[in-house]
Amino acid sequence: MLRREDFMVIQALAERGLYLCDIAKQVGVHPRTVRRALDRGGAPAARPARRGSRLDPFRTEIDRLLAEDVWNAVVIFRELQAKGYTGKLSILRDYIRPKRVLRVRRATVRFETAPGRQLQSDWAEYRTRIAGEETTVHLIVNTLGFSRRFHFWCTDSADAEHTYEGLIRSFDWFGGVPGEVLVDNQKAAVLEHPAAGPVRFHPRFVDLAGHYGFVPRACRPARAQTKGKDERMVGYVKHHFFVRYRDFENWAHLNQLAEQWLREEADLRCHGTVREIVAERFAREVPMLQPLPARRYDTAYQEMRQVSWDAYIDVRGRRYSVPAHLAGRPVQIRLTLEGELAVYDGEHLVASHRVVPGPGEWVTVPAHHAALWAHTLAVEQRPLAVYEEVAS
Repeated sequence: MLRREDFMVIQALAERGLYLCDIAKQVGVHPRTVRRALDRGGAPAARPARRGSRLDPFRTEIDRLLAEDVWNAVVIFRELQAKGYTGKLSILRDYIRPKRVLRVRRATVRFETAPGRQLQSDWAEYRTRIAGEETTVHLIVNTLGFSRRFHFWCTDSADAEHTYEGLIRSFDWFGGVPGEVLVDNQKAAVLEHPAAGPVRFHPRFVDLAGHYGFVPRACRPARAQTKGKDERMVGYVKHHFFVRYRDFENWAHLNQLAEQWLREEADLRCHGTVREIVAERFAREVPMLQPLPARRYDTAYQEMRQVSWDAYIDVRGRRYSVPAHLAGRPVQIRLTLEGELAVYDGEHLVASHRVVPGPGEWVTVPAHHAALWAHTLAVEQRPLAVYEEVAS
């Protein structure tokens, strides 16, 4: 930048008739700078010093979050507020906007669906802290194709029974059932999906579909992008909910916060594709959903067990007692996702237990084996003289 002294030299040399390029060499600037100074008739006015931004102390934290692939300005804004930031969201957006070109994106084709027609379902995993320990969380995310309203549920397993439970919880959350449910090719729902020919669905998934009245659908193999709306919601949960909440007391606390966050934030967002508030768009979709059935589908594990001769059955590494008269016979068990074990002889409930996680001691109800102990105590008693005769 030219100083006042530099301009005085330029002016003096110009009055002596020197060429602009010669003046520029002596002053050490570009000839165009000399021309602008002469046209202006003086040195450029000093620019006011840039005022510090309230965002300045937090730039390192912002860059760290961006490097961790957290690009949502609202999430970053809340993180900064927790650390003392008092500026506006718009300042933060202005800082992030030019950096978005660094984010790698992949183009996909979206297929819009009619209201109430389709729900897309998918599982994902995330590592977070529950009860003070690092834990792998399995989350099922279910998204309505038209309104983009979604629901997710977190648990410790992604097997068939938890898949059905996650879908039912979403139906309850939406207050209705879509015309079809689109799933990936997980074994919980799809047993076989040949390149040519019909899809073979899991029998219980078909039973669930019949109970709730939806048509089961499966993505083409290696084409998970068919569920693009739900894939995006999985990322939305990971980069919004699990960035905002990072420590949970237990599973119930996690899912309680999840539904609170869905009501207060996810449902109230303006969706970037449809350019509409999700809750408002859902209000037009909900009349198109089918009503919920009068009876909830039973998602409990239902299996057969062989009772051992000491009247116990094996369940998840522990042994649980059953009535003694069932020794050596098959029984049916019903194990809920909450760990309630019921044992049936035909249609009759014969035993109930609370399942204890992990291997360990046997779980016994004394009344189950009372008859065995009575039989044991009724052993014939003989005088000692009998044994003395044998010994001699």
